[in-house]
Amino acid sequence: MRAPKILPWVAHKDGISEQLALHLWRRAAGESEELTGCCDSSDYYLIAVRRFLDLSEEEGERQLGREPLPGLLIVPRINWLLRHQNRMLQLNLDAAMKSYRFWLTNWRFIVFGRKPTACKALRS
Repeated sequence: MRAPKILPWVAHKDGISEQLALHLWRRAAGESEELTGCCDSSDYYLIAVRRFLDLSEEEGERQLGREPLPGLLIVPRINWLLRHQNRMLQLNLDAAMKSYRFWLTNWRFIVFGRKPTACKALRS
């Protein structure tokens, strides 16, 4: 995958060189390919861009000598992974809610004998 066009802007914003930004992009792209299993989906690109932004921000802080919490240096930064897991959890909850609505509308059809309208099914 080619590097995004925002690469020079992000490098300038975080105070790192464009060569380092390109290296960080390749690292983020590789990590997101391992997570998604492919390199041409929208999920892959979303994870790659978010991971790249996290990596460039970390590198910019490191070059300026600003460590936010120096006592927690041994804790890896996994915010990007937590955001990804949260998204997967939300998809599961959404699927469960849709299946609940499906069974509820069918049960009402069986019990009451009339087909509910779309508006009534969404309100209840």
